[in-house]
Amino acid sequence: MAEYRRRTDPLDLTETPVVYADNVISWFDAISDKIKKNRELKSSTYAFYDNQSKIAVALLTEDSESLLARLSFKERYLPVIEKMTENRKREWLSIRVLLKELLGEEKEILYNSFGKPYLSDNSFHISISHTKGYAALILNKGREVAIDIEKITAKVENVRKRFVNEEEEKSLSQSNELIHLLLYWSAKESIFKWLGVENVDFKSDLHISPFEPVFGEWSEFDAYETRTKDQNCCKIRYFVHEDYVLTCIC
Repeated sequence: MAEYRRRTDPLDLTETPVVYADNVISWFDAISDKIKKNRELKSSTYAFYDNQSKIAVALLTEDSESLLARLSFKERYLPVIEKMTENRKREWLSIRVLLKELLGEEKEILYNSFGKPYLSDNSFHISISHTKGYAALILNKGREVAIDIEKITAKVENVRKRFVNEEEEKSLSQSNELIHLLLYWSAKESIFKWLGVENVDFKSDLHISPFEPVFGEWSEFDAYETRTKDQNCCKIRYFVHEDYVLTCIC
């Protein structure tokens, strides 16, 4: 696994506008560590740059037929998606559309024995995530990345004992407990993807350091794992949207 490198300014996003096709929203700049929406086009796709990482989040509004029409490898994809539900087709195809829009060309996504995605040409490290109504993607040329997106819902309360350890429970926000729980869960999903190993216990192997959630801007907190002999530490970057929480290691 690639070594995680601490950046001197982890909240720095490029201020250079990038123009995609007319169905993409672009762009967000970091101005005094605040996220400012600069330009809206036709769809609800949000794209961010963080140094070498490219991050995109799409609102799933198109049906599978429309998404497939925007891709070139239709004959390759049809046998894969034919037995999927409509919702699963939309999730699967939306990631390929996002990838094409971020890079300006279509690339094949494959999966290793652990189910971890990678590009067939190894041009970028990739991680993907879905939640109800959204798809998310992160790319980086030089290092392993991970991303997770979670719809804001109280259902996470039902499984908190499976992934929140005693120390994390003590540091939960009194005023924003639900968001804090969702960020714990999402961050641990991101760490799990980043590690790429089996038999990870989210409660005992993955650990989140105390932090207070912030809303509507990028922020970060520390995390570490005790599953492997390396006991890796990492920074979790996150964004709390009105409808979802997003975490990534980038």
